[in-house]
Amino acid sequence: MALLITDECINCDVCEPECPNDAISMGEEIYIIDPDKCTQCIGHFDTPQCQEVCPVDCIPLDPNHIETDAQLQTKFEALQLLK
Repeated sequence: MALLITDECINCDVCEPECPNDAISMGEEIYIIDPDKCTQCIGHFDTPQCQEVCPVDCIPLDPNHIETDAQLQTKFEALQLLK
């Protein structure tokens, strides 16, 4: 599953630089995660780095983008080819 930033986000700016896939960017009011780029850090780290640094715990799994670990690994590999 991709991750999702909820409206509890306080725009603290710590999550964006932690994302190895550049999936996090500033939206109209809060940060957003591009589900096409989010791999939950699979391929880079053991845990999602944005969740690790978020001080308000506002980055849950996105129920609208359900993916297995194998699918996330495939997405990671495809993103690496684009770099």
